[in-house]
Amino acid sequence: MITDKFISRDQVAALVEDGDTVGLIGGGGGLVEATLLHHEMEKRFLAESKPRDLTVIHALGIGDRDQRGVNRFAHEGMVKRVIGGHWVWSPTMQELARDEKIEAYVLPGGVVMQLMREIAAKRPGLITHVGLGTFVDPRHGGGRMNEAAKDELVSLIEIDGREYLRYLPFPVNVVLLKGSFADDDGNISLDQEPANVDIYAMAAAAHNSGGKVIFQVKGRVKNGELRARSVRVPSAIVDAIVVDEGQRQGYDLVYDPAISGETFTAEENPEMPAFSVRQIIARRAHDELRDGAVINYGFGIPDEVASIVAARGDQRRYYQTIEHGTYGGTLLTGNLFGYARNPTCMIDGPSQFDFYSGGGLDIAFLGFGEIDRVGNVNVSKLGGLTVGPCGFIDIAQNARKMVFVGTFDAKGAKLNTGDGSLRIETYGAVRKLVDEVEQITFSGQQAVAQGQEVIYITERCVFRLQADGLHLSEVAPGVDVKADVIERMDFAPIVDDPLLTMSPNHFMEN
Repeated sequence: MITDKFISRDQVAALVEDGDTVGLIGGGGGLVEATLLHHEMEKRFLAESKPRDLTVIHALGIGDRDQRGVNRFAHEGMVKRVIGGHWVWSPTMQELARDEKIEAYVLPGGVVMQLMREIAAKRPGLITHVGLGTFVDPRHGGGRMNEAAKDELVSLIEIDGREYLRYLPFPVNVVLLKGSFADDDGNISLDQEPANVDIYAMAAAAHNSGGKVIFQVKGRVKNGELRARSVRVPSAIVDAIVVDEGQRQGYDLVYDPAISGETFTAEENPEMPAFSVRQIIARRAHDELRDGAVINYGFGIPDEVASIVAARGDQRRYYQTIEHGTYGGTLLTGNLFGYARNPTCMIDGPSQFDFYSGGGLDIAFLGFGEIDRVGNVNVSKLGGLTVGPCGFIDIAQNARKMVFVGTFDAKGAKLNTGDGSLRIETYGAVRKLVDEVEQITFSGQQAVAQGQEVIYITERCVFRLQADGLHLSEVAPGVDVKADVIERMDFAPIVDDPLLTMSPNHFMEN
Protein backbone atom coordinates (compact mmCIF):
# COMPACT_ATOMS: atom_id res chain seq x y z
CA MET A 1 0.00 0.00 0.00
CA ILE A 2 1.43 3.37 -1.05
CA THR A 3 0.85 5.95 1.68
CA ASP A 4 0.11 9.62 1.16
CA LYS A 5 3.43 11.42 0.87
CA PHE A 6 2.14 14.96 0.78
CA ILE A 7 2.92 17.08 3.84
CA SER A 8 2.61 20.72 4.83
CA ARG A 9 5.54 23.11 4.61
CA ASP A 10 5.65 23.35 8.40
CA GLN A 11 6.48 19.64 8.65
CA VAL A 12 9.58 19.72 6.45
CA ALA A 13 12.31 20.84 8.83
CA ALA A 14 11.28 18.31 11.50
CA LEU A 15 12.32 15.54 9.09
CA VAL A 16 15.95 16.69 9.34
CA GLU A 17 17.89 15.64 12.43
CA ASP A 18 20.98 17.03 14.12
CA GLY A 19 24.16 15.85 12.42
CA ASP A 20 22.46 14.84 9.15
CA THR A 21 24.20 15.05 5.80
CA VAL A 22 21.90 17.13 3.62
CA GLY A 23 22.08 17.21 -0.17
CA LEU A 24 21.07 20.39 -2.01
CA ILE A 25 20.68 21.13 -5.70
CA GLY A 26 20.71 24.37 -7.62
CA GLY A 27 22.47 26.13 -10.44
CA GLY A 28 22.47 29.85 -9.75
CA GLY A 29 19.60 32.24 -10.34
CA GLY A 30 17.24 29.86 -8.55
CA LEU A 31 17.55 27.12 -11.19
CA VAL A 32 15.98 23.88 -9.79
CA GLU A 33 16.42 25.28 -6.29
CA ALA A 34 14.07 24.04 -3.57
CA THR A 35 13.62 27.59 -2.31
CA LEU A 36 10.63 26.87 -0.08
CA LEU A 37 12.29 23.91 1.62
CA HIS A 38 15.43 25.95 2.27
CA HIS A 39 13.31 28.70 3.81
CA GLU A 40 11.59 26.24 6.15
CA MET A 41 14.94 24.86 7.31
CA GLU A 42 16.21 28.32 8.19
CA LYS A 43 12.92 29.28 9.83
CA ARG A 44 13.06 26.34 12.23
CA PHE A 45 16.72 26.87 13.07
CA LEU A 46 16.20 30.54 13.90
CA ALA A 47 13.23 29.65 16.10
CA GLU A 48 14.49 26.46 17.78
CA SER A 49 18.23 26.23 17.01
CA LYS A 50 17.47 22.96 15.23
CA PRO A 51 18.63 21.08 13.28
CA ARG A 52 22.31 21.57 14.20
CA ASP A 53 25.72 20.40 13.03
CA LEU A 54 24.62 19.54 9.52
CA THR A 55 26.90 18.51 6.68
CA VAL A 56 25.73 20.23 3.49
CA ILE A 57 26.80 18.98 0.07
CA HIS A 58 26.07 20.59 -3.30
CA ALA A 59 27.64 20.37 -6.74
CA LEU A 60 26.91 23.81 -8.21
CA GLY A 61 26.42 27.33 -6.87
CA ILE A 62 23.16 27.93 -5.02
CA GLY A 63 21.92 31.34 -3.92
CA ASP A 64 21.59 35.03 -4.71
CA ARG A 65 24.58 36.47 -2.81
CA ASP A 66 22.07 37.59 -0.17
CA GLN A 67 19.45 35.46 1.59
CA ARG A 68 18.40 32.58 -0.63
CA GLY A 69 19.94 29.23 -1.44
CA VAL A 70 22.90 28.11 0.66
CA ASN A 71 22.67 31.42 2.53
CA ARG A 72 19.68 29.90 4.39
CA PHE A 73 22.07 27.41 6.01
CA ALA A 74 24.89 29.87 6.74
CA HIS A 75 24.27 30.21 10.47
CA GLU A 76 26.84 29.36 13.08
CA GLY A 77 25.83 26.09 14.69
CA MET A 78 23.42 25.06 11.95
CA VAL A 79 26.16 23.71 9.70
CA LYS A 80 29.27 21.87 10.80
CA ARG A 81 30.68 20.96 7.40
CA VAL A 82 30.13 22.10 3.80
CA ILE A 83 31.26 20.17 0.73
CA GLY A 84 30.44 22.63 -2.02
CA GLY A 85 31.33 22.83 -5.67
CA HIS A 86 30.84 26.60 -5.86
CA TRP A 87 30.53 29.16 -3.05
CA VAL A 88 30.27 32.66 -4.50
CA TRP A 89 26.48 32.79 -4.32
CA SER A 90 26.71 32.61 -0.51
CA PRO A 91 29.03 35.26 0.96
CA THR A 92 27.87 34.37 4.47
CA MET A 93 28.99 30.76 4.04
CA GLN A 94 32.30 32.00 2.64
CA GLU A 95 32.76 34.07 5.80
CA LEU A 96 32.07 31.08 8.03
CA ALA A 97 34.74 29.15 6.15
CA ARG A 98 37.25 32.00 6.32
CA ASP A 99 36.66 32.41 10.06
CA GLU A 100 37.14 28.66 10.67
CA LYS A 101 33.60 28.29 12.01
CA ILE A 102 32.82 25.39 9.68
CA GLU A 103 34.82 22.63 8.01
CA ALA A 104 35.10 23.81 4.41
CA TYR A 105 35.74 21.45 1.51
CA VAL A 106 35.47 21.89 -2.24
CA LEU A 107 35.12 19.11 -4.77
CA PRO A 108 34.61 19.51 -8.54
CA GLY A 109 30.95 19.96 -9.47
CA GLY A 110 30.86 17.03 -11.87
CA VAL A 111 32.61 14.83 -9.34
CA VAL A 112 29.93 15.60 -6.74
CA MET A 113 27.17 14.69 -9.20
CA GLN A 114 28.85 11.45 -10.23
CA LEU A 115 29.71 10.60 -6.62
CA MET A 116 26.01 10.69 -5.78
CA ARG A 117 25.48 8.00 -8.43
CA GLU A 118 28.27 5.88 -6.94
CA ILE A 119 26.84 6.27 -3.44
CA ALA A 120 23.44 5.16 -4.74
CA ALA A 121 25.01 2.04 -6.26
CA LYS A 122 27.07 1.36 -3.12
CA ARG A 123 30.25 1.27 -5.14
CA PRO A 124 33.56 2.16 -3.46
CA GLY A 125 33.39 5.85 -4.36
CA LEU A 126 34.14 7.64 -7.62
CA ILE A 127 37.38 6.61 -9.31
CA THR A 128 38.45 9.14 -11.93
CA HIS A 129 41.36 11.10 -13.35
CA VAL A 130 39.45 14.36 -12.82
CA GLY A 131 41.28 16.55 -10.31
CA LEU A 132 44.77 15.10 -10.69
CA GLY A 133 47.36 17.81 -10.16
CA THR A 134 44.81 20.28 -8.76
CA PHE A 135 43.97 21.34 -5.21
CA VAL A 136 41.64 18.35 -4.79
CA ASP A 137 44.55 15.97 -5.34
CA PRO A 138 45.67 14.78 -1.84
CA ARG A 139 49.20 15.92 -2.71
CA HIS A 140 47.86 19.49 -3.02
CA GLY A 141 45.35 19.64 -0.15
CA GLY A 142 42.65 17.11 -0.96
CA GLY A 143 39.94 19.76 -1.36
CA ARG A 144 40.40 21.18 2.15
CA MET A 145 39.77 24.93 2.17
CA ASN A 146 40.56 25.83 5.80
CA GLU A 147 42.32 24.53 8.90
CA ALA A 148 39.08 23.16 10.35
CA ALA A 149 38.82 20.67 7.48
CA LYS A 150 40.81 17.66 8.68
CA ASP A 151 39.21 14.60 7.12
CA GLU A 152 40.28 12.83 3.94
CA LEU A 153 37.59 12.98 1.27
CA VAL A 154 39.79 11.82 -1.62
CA SER A 155 42.71 9.44 -1.95
CA LEU A 156 45.31 8.74 -4.62
CA ILE A 157 45.30 5.26 -6.13
CA GLU A 158 47.01 3.46 -9.00
CA ILE A 159 45.40 1.09 -11.52
CA ASP A 160 47.45 -0.60 -14.25
CA GLY A 161 50.28 1.82 -13.64
CA ARG A 162 48.12 4.95 -13.96
CA GLU A 163 47.21 7.39 -11.22
CA TYR A 164 43.58 8.08 -10.33
CA LEU A 165 41.69 9.86 -7.58
CA ARG A 166 39.18 7.98 -5.46
CA TYR A 167 36.51 10.26 -4.03
CA LEU A 168 35.25 8.49 -0.93
CA PRO A 169 31.56 7.61 -0.44
CA PHE A 170 29.48 8.59 2.57
CA PRO A 171 25.81 8.20 3.56
CA VAL A 172 23.37 10.94 2.53
CA ASN A 173 20.63 11.35 5.15
CA VAL A 174 18.30 13.92 3.57
CA VAL A 175 17.96 15.60 0.19
CA LEU A 176 15.87 18.73 -0.50
CA LEU A 177 14.85 18.71 -4.15
CA LYS A 178 12.57 20.49 -6.59
CA GLY A 179 10.26 19.05 -9.24
CA SER A 180 7.43 20.40 -11.35
CA PHE A 181 4.48 18.11 -10.57
CA ALA A 182 3.79 15.07 -8.43
CA ASP A 183 0.97 12.60 -8.91
CA ASP A 184 -1.03 11.13 -6.02
CA ASP A 185 1.42 8.25 -5.65
CA GLY A 186 4.42 10.59 -5.49
CA ASN A 187 5.96 10.22 -8.94
CA ILE A 188 7.86 13.40 -9.83
CA SER A 189 8.08 15.16 -13.19
CA LEU A 190 10.62 17.84 -14.13
CA ASP A 191 8.64 19.04 -17.14
CA GLN A 192 8.79 22.73 -16.27
CA GLU A 193 12.38 22.78 -14.98
CA PRO A 194 15.24 24.41 -16.93
CA ALA A 195 17.55 21.42 -16.33
CA ASN A 196 17.70 17.94 -14.82
CA VAL A 197 21.11 18.37 -13.14
CA ASP A 198 21.73 15.61 -10.54
CA ILE A 199 18.20 15.39 -9.12
CA TYR A 200 17.75 11.67 -9.74
CA ALA A 201 21.28 10.73 -8.65
CA MET A 202 20.95 12.62 -5.39
CA ALA A 203 17.51 11.16 -4.68
CA ALA A 204 18.80 7.64 -5.29
CA ALA A 205 21.85 8.27 -3.09
CA ALA A 206 19.67 9.34 -0.16
CA HIS A 207 17.16 6.53 -0.59
CA ASN A 208 19.83 3.83 -0.77
CA SER A 209 21.59 5.36 2.24
CA GLY A 210 18.39 4.85 4.22
CA GLY A 211 17.74 8.59 4.13
CA LYS A 212 14.80 10.81 3.24
CA VAL A 213 13.97 12.23 -0.18
CA ILE A 214 11.92 15.43 0.11
CA PHE A 215 10.54 17.33 -2.89
CA GLN A 216 8.77 20.60 -3.43
CA VAL A 217 6.57 20.80 -6.53
CA LYS A 218 4.33 23.34 -8.18
CA GLY A 219 1.25 21.13 -8.25
CA ARG A 220 -0.35 17.79 -7.47
CA VAL A 221 -2.09 15.80 -10.21
CA LYS A 222 -4.07 12.60 -10.30
CA ASN A 223 -2.48 9.24 -11.03
CA GLY A 224 -2.27 8.69 -14.76
CA GLU A 225 -1.87 12.37 -15.64
CA LEU A 226 1.91 12.10 -15.70
CA ARG A 227 3.10 9.94 -18.55
CA ALA A 228 5.95 7.56 -17.80
CA ARG A 229 8.35 9.54 -20.01
CA SER A 230 7.63 12.65 -17.93
CA VAL A 231 8.45 11.00 -14.60
CA ARG A 232 12.13 11.54 -13.78
CA VAL A 233 12.01 10.39 -10.14
CA PRO A 234 9.77 7.40 -9.29
CA SER A 235 7.56 7.42 -6.21
CA ALA A 236 9.45 4.37 -4.92
CA ILE A 237 12.30 6.62 -3.77
CA VAL A 238 10.29 9.68 -2.70
CA ASP A 239 9.39 10.12 0.98
CA ALA A 240 7.71 13.51 1.29
CA ILE A 241 6.31 16.21 -1.00
CA VAL A 242 5.32 19.82 -0.37
CA VAL A 243 3.20 21.70 -2.88
CA ASP A 244 4.24 25.31 -3.49
CA GLU A 245 1.70 26.83 -5.86
CA GLY A 246 3.84 29.95 -6.18
CA GLN A 247 6.88 28.01 -7.34
CA ARG A 248 8.93 29.71 -10.07
CA GLN A 249 11.50 28.56 -12.60
CA GLY A 250 14.02 30.91 -11.04
CA TYR A 251 14.40 34.03 -8.97
CA ASP A 252 13.68 36.24 -11.98
CA LEU A 253 11.59 33.78 -13.98
CA VAL A 254 8.02 32.78 -13.25
CA TYR A 255 7.50 30.35 -16.11
CA ASP A 256 8.68 30.24 -19.71
CA PRO A 257 7.96 26.95 -21.50
CA ALA A 258 10.69 27.72 -24.05
CA ILE A 259 13.26 27.54 -21.23
CA SER A 260 12.03 24.17 -19.97
CA GLY A 261 12.04 22.84 -23.52
CA GLU A 262 8.27 22.28 -23.63
CA THR A 263 7.74 24.58 -26.59
CA PHE A 264 9.81 26.33 -29.23
CA THR A 265 9.48 30.11 -29.30
CA ALA A 266 10.66 31.95 -32.38
CA GLU A 267 12.92 34.80 -31.35
CA GLU A 268 14.92 37.51 -33.01
CA ASN A 269 18.66 37.53 -32.55
CA PRO A 270 19.59 39.64 -29.53
CA GLU A 271 21.63 42.78 -30.01
CA MET A 272 25.39 42.53 -30.01
CA PRO A 273 26.69 43.31 -26.51
CA ALA A 274 27.96 46.84 -25.97
CA PHE A 275 31.61 47.50 -26.67
CA SER A 276 33.78 47.06 -23.58
CA VAL A 277 37.04 45.54 -22.42
CA ARG A 278 35.15 42.30 -21.79
CA GLN A 279 33.93 42.44 -25.39
CA ILE A 280 37.47 42.81 -26.69
CA ILE A 281 38.44 39.62 -24.89
CA ALA A 282 35.30 37.78 -26.02
CA ARG A 283 35.84 38.83 -29.64
CA ARG A 284 39.36 37.44 -29.64
CA ALA A 285 38.16 34.26 -27.95
CA HIS A 286 35.42 33.89 -30.56
CA ASP A 287 38.18 33.52 -33.17
CA GLU A 288 39.00 30.13 -31.64
CA LEU A 289 35.62 28.63 -32.61
CA ARG A 290 35.26 26.24 -35.51
CA ASP A 291 32.15 24.94 -37.19
CA GLY A 292 30.73 21.74 -35.74
CA ALA A 293 32.65 22.03 -32.46
CA VAL A 294 31.13 20.80 -29.19
CA ILE A 295 31.64 23.70 -26.80
CA ASN A 296 31.06 24.88 -23.25
CA TYR A 297 31.11 28.39 -21.78
CA GLY A 298 31.87 29.34 -18.21
CA PHE A 299 30.33 32.16 -16.19
CA GLY A 300 31.37 35.80 -16.70
CA ILE A 301 33.49 36.90 -19.65
CA PRO A 302 33.20 33.42 -21.24
CA ASP A 303 29.45 33.76 -21.58
CA GLU A 304 30.02 36.95 -23.60
CA VAL A 305 31.35 34.62 -26.29
CA ALA A 306 27.93 32.94 -26.19
CA SER A 307 26.32 36.39 -26.54
CA ILE A 308 28.31 37.04 -29.72
CA VAL A 309 27.23 33.69 -31.13
CA ALA A 310 23.58 34.50 -30.35
CA ALA A 311 23.75 38.04 -31.76
CA ARG A 312 25.12 36.67 -35.03
CA GLY A 313 22.48 33.95 -35.16
CA ASP A 314 25.20 31.31 -35.27
CA GLN A 315 23.82 28.91 -32.64
CA ARG A 316 23.47 26.09 -35.16
CA ARG A 317 27.07 26.34 -36.29
CA TYR A 318 28.20 24.72 -33.02
CA TYR A 319 26.98 22.20 -30.47
CA GLN A 320 26.59 24.41 -27.42
CA THR A 321 26.37 22.60 -24.07
CA ILE A 322 25.82 23.49 -20.42
CA GLU A 323 27.21 21.30 -17.65
CA HIS A 324 23.74 21.11 -16.10
CA GLY A 325 22.87 18.69 -18.93
CA THR A 326 21.47 21.05 -21.55
CA TYR A 327 22.29 21.24 -25.26
CA GLY A 328 21.54 23.84 -27.91
CA GLY A 329 19.33 26.90 -27.89
CA THR A 330 20.21 30.45 -26.97
CA LEU A 331 22.27 30.44 -23.79
CA LEU A 332 21.26 33.02 -21.20
CA THR A 333 23.91 34.97 -19.33
CA GLY A 334 24.55 36.86 -16.11
CA ASN A 335 22.37 35.71 -13.22
CA LEU A 336 20.55 33.42 -15.66
CA PHE A 337 23.72 31.52 -16.54
CA GLY A 338 22.79 27.85 -16.83
CA TYR A 339 19.46 28.53 -18.53
CA ALA A 340 18.86 28.15 -22.28
CA ARG A 341 15.90 29.25 -24.39
CA ASN A 342 14.78 26.68 -26.95
CA PRO A 343 17.20 23.95 -25.88
CA THR A 344 17.40 20.91 -28.15
CA CYS A 345 18.16 18.28 -25.51
CA MET A 346 18.25 17.83 -21.73
CA ILE A 347 20.09 14.93 -20.09
CA ASP A 348 21.03 14.32 -16.47
CA GLY A 349 24.06 16.17 -15.10
CA PRO A 350 26.12 13.08 -14.17
CA SER A 351 25.77 11.81 -17.74
CA GLN A 352 26.83 15.19 -19.10
CA PHE A 353 29.97 15.03 -17.00
CA ASP A 354 30.63 11.48 -18.21
CA PHE A 355 30.70 12.96 -21.69
CA TYR A 356 32.99 15.80 -20.61
CA SER A 357 35.33 13.54 -18.63
CA GLY A 358 35.83 11.29 -21.64
CA GLY A 359 36.97 14.16 -23.85
CA GLY A 360 33.68 14.98 -25.54
CA LEU A 361 34.27 18.73 -25.52
CA ASP A 362 36.19 20.18 -28.45
CA ILE A 363 36.51 23.70 -27.02
CA ALA A 364 35.79 25.23 -23.62
CA PHE A 365 35.87 28.90 -22.63
CA LEU A 366 36.50 29.53 -18.93
CA GLY A 367 37.63 32.47 -16.82
CA PHE A 368 40.71 32.82 -14.64
CA GLY A 369 41.66 34.51 -11.40
CA GLU A 370 45.40 33.88 -11.53
CA ILE A 371 47.85 32.33 -14.01
CA ASP A 372 51.40 31.32 -13.16
CA ARG A 373 54.66 30.64 -15.01
CA VAL A 374 53.86 26.97 -15.73
CA GLY A 375 50.33 27.68 -16.93
CA ASN A 376 48.46 26.76 -13.76
CA VAL A 377 45.15 28.59 -13.30
CA ASN A 378 43.43 29.49 -10.04
CA VAL A 379 39.73 30.30 -9.78
CA SER A 380 38.90 28.37 -6.60
CA LYS A 381 40.54 30.36 -3.78
CA LEU A 382 41.31 34.04 -4.17
CA GLY A 383 42.61 36.31 -1.44
CA GLY A 384 42.05 33.53 1.09
CA LEU A 385 38.33 33.35 0.23
CA THR A 386 36.74 30.04 -0.76
CA VAL A 387 35.30 30.33 -4.26
CA GLY A 388 35.10 26.79 -5.62
CA PRO A 389 35.37 25.69 -9.25
CA CYS A 390 31.83 24.44 -9.94
CA GLY A 391 32.35 22.33 -13.11
CA PHE A 392 35.61 24.10 -13.98
CA ILE A 393 37.97 21.22 -13.17
CA ASP A 394 35.85 18.58 -14.90
CA ILE A 395 35.65 20.77 -18.01
CA ALA A 396 39.11 22.35 -18.14
CA GLN A 397 41.00 19.11 -17.58
CA ASN A 398 39.22 17.30 -20.40
CA ALA A 399 38.42 19.74 -23.23
CA ARG A 400 40.60 19.22 -26.30
CA LYS A 401 41.14 22.99 -26.59
CA MET A 402 41.03 25.10 -23.47
CA VAL A 403 40.56 28.87 -23.86
CA PHE A 404 40.94 30.88 -20.65
CA VAL A 405 39.68 34.45 -20.78
CA GLY A 406 40.03 37.37 -18.38
CA THR A 407 41.45 40.83 -17.85
CA PHE A 408 45.25 41.11 -17.62
CA ASP A 409 45.09 42.71 -14.18
CA ALA A 410 42.41 43.85 -11.76
CA LYS A 411 41.29 46.68 -9.49
CA GLY A 412 41.55 50.15 -10.94
CA ALA A 413 42.88 49.61 -14.46
CA LYS A 414 42.01 52.42 -16.89
CA LEU A 415 42.22 51.71 -20.61
CA ASN A 416 41.79 53.87 -23.69
CA THR A 417 40.42 51.95 -26.67
CA GLY A 418 37.70 51.88 -29.31
CA ASP A 419 39.74 53.14 -32.26
CA GLY A 420 41.47 49.89 -33.21
CA SER A 421 44.20 50.07 -30.60
CA LEU A 422 44.67 49.83 -26.83
CA ARG A 423 46.50 52.23 -24.53
CA ILE A 424 46.91 51.62 -20.80
CA GLU A 425 46.44 54.83 -18.79
CA THR A 426 46.46 53.23 -15.33
CA TYR A 427 47.57 49.73 -14.41
CA GLY A 428 45.40 47.57 -12.20
CA ALA A 429 46.53 47.25 -8.58
CA VAL A 430 46.18 43.46 -8.52
CA ARG A 431 48.43 41.34 -10.69
CA LYS A 432 46.87 38.18 -12.14
CA LEU A 433 50.01 36.86 -13.86
CA VAL A 434 51.84 35.59 -10.79
CA ASP A 435 54.88 33.47 -10.06
CA GLU A 436 52.80 30.83 -8.28
CA VAL A 437 49.01 30.65 -8.01
CA GLU A 438 47.38 30.57 -4.57
CA GLN A 439 45.65 27.32 -5.48
CA ILE A 440 45.83 25.05 -8.54
CA THR A 441 42.41 24.69 -10.15
CA PHE A 442 43.88 23.83 -13.56
CA SER A 443 47.24 22.10 -13.82
CA GLY A 444 49.46 23.26 -16.65
CA GLN A 445 51.72 20.25 -16.14
CA GLN A 446 48.76 17.88 -16.45
CA ALA A 447 47.56 19.68 -19.58
CA VAL A 448 50.96 19.35 -21.28
CA ALA A 449 51.11 15.66 -20.38
CA GLN A 450 47.65 15.14 -21.88
CA GLY A 451 48.45 17.06 -25.04
CA GLN A 452 45.77 19.72 -24.56
CA GLU A 453 45.84 22.94 -26.54
CA VAL A 454 45.71 25.77 -23.98
CA ILE A 455 45.28 29.49 -24.74
CA TYR A 456 45.04 32.42 -22.31
CA ILE A 457 43.38 35.53 -23.73
CA THR A 458 43.41 38.99 -22.14
CA GLU A 459 42.58 42.41 -23.57
CA ARG A 460 46.30 43.17 -23.62
CA CYS A 461 47.85 40.01 -25.00
CA VAL A 462 47.51 36.27 -25.66
CA PHE A 463 49.56 33.45 -24.15
CA ARG A 464 49.86 29.82 -25.21
CA LEU A 465 51.01 26.90 -23.09
CA GLN A 466 53.77 24.73 -24.47
CA ALA A 467 56.02 22.06 -22.96
CA ASP A 468 58.73 24.62 -22.10
CA GLY A 469 56.38 27.07 -20.40
CA LEU A 470 54.05 29.98 -21.04
CA HIS A 471 54.59 31.72 -24.39
CA LEU A 472 53.58 35.30 -25.15
CA SER A 473 52.21 34.90 -28.68
CA GLU A 474 50.14 38.04 -29.43
CA VAL A 475 49.87 41.62 -28.18
CA ALA A 476 47.21 44.25 -28.67
CA PRO A 477 47.90 47.06 -31.15
CA GLY A 478 49.24 50.07 -29.26
CA VAL A 479 50.58 48.05 -26.32
CA ASP A 480 54.22 48.29 -25.29
CA VAL A 481 55.36 44.68 -24.82
CA LYS A 482 57.99 45.45 -22.20
CA ALA A 483 56.28 48.20 -20.19
CA ASP A 484 52.65 47.09 -20.45
CA VAL A 485 53.02 43.32 -20.39
CA ILE A 486 56.32 41.80 -19.24
CA GLU A 487 57.02 44.34 -16.49
CA ARG A 488 53.44 43.92 -15.21
CA MET A 489 53.93 40.19 -14.62
CA ASP A 490 55.69 38.37 -11.77
CA PHE A 491 57.64 36.20 -14.21
CA ALA A 492 59.15 36.48 -17.68
CA PRO A 493 57.19 34.61 -20.36
CA ILE A 494 58.81 33.07 -23.40
CA VAL A 495 58.26 35.61 -26.20
CA ASP A 496 57.42 34.14 -29.58
CA ASP A 497 59.28 35.29 -32.66
CA PRO A 498 57.47 36.59 -34.57
CA LEU A 499 55.16 38.12 -31.98
CA LEU A 500 51.75 38.54 -33.59
CA THR A 501 49.44 41.55 -33.29
CA MET A 502 45.83 40.99 -32.24
CA SER A 503 43.32 42.09 -34.85
CA PRO A 504 42.55 45.84 -34.67
CA ASN A 505 38.92 44.94 -35.40
CA HIS A 506 38.55 43.62 -31.86
CA PHE A 507 39.37 47.10 -30.55
CA MET A 508 36.90 49.03 -32.72
CA GLU A 509 33.84 50.42 -30.96
CA ASN A 510 31.51 49.95 -33.93
